[in-house]
Amino acid sequence: MRIGFAVPVSGSWATPGNMTRVARRAEELGYHEVWTFQRLLYPRGHPMGPVYRSVHDPVVTLAYLAGVTSRIRLGAAVLNMPFASPALMAKQLATLQAVSGGRLDVGLGLGWLREEFVASGVPFELRGRRGEEFLYLLRRLWAEDVVEHRGEFYELPPVHQDPKPLTPPPILLGGGAEPALRRAGRLADGWISASREDLDDIDQKIYIVKEAARENGRDPEALRFVTRCVTRVRPSGEAERTPMTGSFEEIRRDVARLEAKGVTDVFHDLNFDPEIGSPDADPVESMRRAEAALEALAP
Repeated sequence: MRIGFAVPVSGSWATPGNMTRVARRAEELGYHEVWTFQRLLYPRGHPMGPVYRSVHDPVVTLAYLAGVTSRIRLGAAVLNMPFASPALMAKQLATLQAVSGGRLDVGLGLGWLREEFVASGVPFELRGRRGEEFLYLLRRLWAEDVVEHRGEFYELPPVHQDPKPLTPPPILLGGGAEPALRRAGRLADGWISASREDLDDIDQKIYIVKEAARENGRDPEALRFVTRCVTRVRPSGEAERTPMTGSFEEIRRDVARLEAKGVTDVFHDLNFDPEIGSPDADPVESMRRAEAALEALAP
């Protein structure tokens, strides 16, 4: 199993200096990848919680980290396709793949917050069909000399888009509903779970993705299954402990259980711990705890 770590992107600890410290230390310790996430807007009074209140852009963050690291892979989990055009995202990600030396992994999603769709000028409805057309165009722009397209959602006159990535980055699709899982099996290089995923039954979702791959003549064993672990380090022995919350030893056992369920990659994301990823958290204490976790949970 490959082990990753999320860099500080949410809350008071999410500074360029801390991003660099976490990414470089993760690289030194042998982590496979560092990860970011996207939150475009935070609606006033929304109950989603403080973790989403102040979040840096994931693509810009990864571009910055590409320049201060040399080996560790760089992941976005996830970029919501409706918020950008396929041409713009294809250009940005091709450039990021180039400046990182081919270290990029791209998680793509459909979005769920209606206010972000309003702000992006895109209807909330038909997100699944829009996403499939988006992905189709993204890959064409990375592969074909001239791309021309007139579809249900997007239109391109005959165009070139260069430079193309020497190696297109792997694409992982998010989403937890069955149509999204089957879409990942049909079209993507793997599936990536959401922050609110129920880890106890994640094997059932992996089965659906693999079944869709088989039905479409694809090798299900070639797919990656990436889990964002909402890791919260707490005293051991809590009676009602949830997965990925507890002592370092308990969290390591949880990771082993995920591997047994078919997960191929996990990454520890402390941004979703309100004691760390909140705008009101003490950034010095957050970094102290993060550096302890980096050491204790290293592969």
